Amino acid sequence: MPLVTEDEYIELERKSLVKHEFCRGVITAMAGASARHNALCANMIGLLFGALRGGPCAVLTSDQRVHVEATGLFTYPDVVVVCGAPQFHAKYRENLLNPRVLVEVLSPTTARHDQTSKFSHYRMLPSLVEYVLVYQDERRIEHYRKLPTGQWLLTECTGEEASVELPALGCTIQLTDVYAGVDRFAPEAERQGNEGNEP
Repeated sequence: MPLVTEDEYIELERKSLVKHEFCRGVITAMAGASARHNALCANMIGLLFGALRGGPCAVLTSDQRVHVEATGLFTYPDVVVVCGAPQFHAKYRENLLNPRVLVEVLSPTTARHDQTSKFSHYRMLPSLVEYVLVYQDERRIEHYRKLPTGQWLLTECTGEEASVELPALGCTIQLTDVYAGVDRFAPEAERQGNEGNEP
């Protein structure tokens, strides 16, 4: 498959009904999300909005495309938090350059990518200081925080009484609130298995 330019990608994306990632000439379609995934995203957005309302930070949805200048990645994180004045690509103005915090809700098809290769791109964002991974099939959140040394510290949060502290945003989020109401939606892996057993 021939490589495409950034101009070609942006032109395609402006017309497409499906979101795509782009990096170094390669376009990758992003899979549609499950109801459980969407519920977790909505909960995170609501919790962050409530905590940050009236302050210097704003919460953006997964329609906000982010560009990592150092690696060339264009992608759509599940939840984006930007603090202070937002900075956008000089040519492609809809692409945010300076997210402060990024959140990804893990799906069976994207978990490894979000935990490894995508995080390696995100770490190249000078503005990024916290990265949050929310599991669908268990009450578990992985929180990465950038230290003054440039290293990233991982904190795993599990269980009903656990909470996630986000120092960059000055707030703490309870796991019970993150997962509130999501059990009405089957985990994606279970849903796919049930679909495979249908006649």
